Amino acid sequence: MDHGSVDSTFEEAFPFSDEELSAMALAAEPITALDADAMPWGGGDARTPSLLPNWYMPSPSYHVKGRWTRAVVITLIVGFLVIDAFGLCITSGFISFA
Repeated sequence: MDHGSVDSTFEEAFPFSDEELSAMALAAEPITALDADAMPWGGGDARTPSLLPNWYMPSPSYHVKGRWTRAVVITLIVGFLVIDAFGLCITSGFISFA
């Protein structure tokens, strides 16, 4: 089965060359004023501050299920630390000497 060459597939997916896109961008009218009812893309005061915009990587959301989830997580972490403290390895799922 012939899927065509990479160049032909690329040309079909992107019908404009870089030079044509640059010329169209330079010929376009710049937006000098925003509409009165323009809304910001994604933000607001309800969002937690972060280094990345919300549309790129939203803040993690989770629901606290109860005290037992915290106990399970703490137990797992302490278990791994104890295994590591004794110089053992559990990478393959079985406890062995490191």
